[in-house]
Amino acid sequence: MYTRDKMVIMPASFCDESEVEASKKNKISIWYKPWFYYHVETFFKRGRSVEYIPLRDYFHRHTKSIFWELEEIIPFGNHPVFRFLFGWAVPPKVSFLKLTQTQKVKDLYEKAHVIQDMLVPFSKMDEALDVFEKQYGIYPLWICPYRAYDYTNVNNEHRCFLKKPKQLLPGKDYEMYVDLGAYGIPRAVKEKKPFDIVKCSRTVEKYVYDVHGFQMLYATSYQDRDEFRAMFDHRFYDQMKKKYDPNGAFPEVYEKVCKKAMQLWEKKTPQQKKVE
Repeated sequence: MYTRDKMVIMPASFCDESEVEASKKNKISIWYKPWFYYHVETFFKRGRSVEYIPLRDYFHRHTKSIFWELEEIIPFGNHPVFRFLFGWAVPPKVSFLKLTQTQKVKDLYEKAHVIQDMLVPFSKMDEALDVFEKQYGIYPLWICPYRAYDYTNVNNEHRCFLKKPKQLLPGKDYEMYVDLGAYGIPRAVKEKKPFDIVKCSRTVEKYVYDVHGFQMLYATSYQDRDEFRAMFDHRFYDQMKKKYDPNGAFPEVYEKVCKKAMQLWEKKTPQQKKVE
């Protein structure tokens, strides 16, 4: 999604090599090719079209430009000359970038940069887009469909860290959700306006919880422990934790996704962690 009112819809399906039209094959991972999201943007002018992308290239379609994050690091990275001469060298390893960051850059990154994915029911997509627009104003915006399954059967109750979906499709055992991914610098920061990442993110998290949505667990959570536990189904997780880590030698999921909670956990002594 490139603006609140402009998006490119890309349905995809598998096909055999024998079905591929040579003139429409696009090996997008070649180093001199345009970054994928810029390539997709050209379809606004080109109109509806079909391409055949090798499976490996498709899986890594956003790798070369780290979605659209690399542009913040190398603004001229998609220039044809740069791609031809140095395209083979991107993306730089994230571990290397972190290693070379100063503390000031790290602090700026945490306060003025967003990486969040939220799963919301498909029926709430339009409403959720308004929330992301108001709180973050980040484009492009990643949008991807997701099936949230009800794993209940005659022998077992629902067993999943994601709570049981509420509105199953007729005759199906799943509800359609959509993953909204905001990666980049918020509009307010670019416009040099005040931006409170904690306040904005908590507003988004509250909305997602209210519509029976979920926060992706690789991202930083600003919820408190009770809010986090309310968003996800911890019943079977708690049972596994009690069985396999009764002494609390390892952090809980919440402590892995909430930086303040992890910092507090890391400060605990072995005795406090009950390690025998």
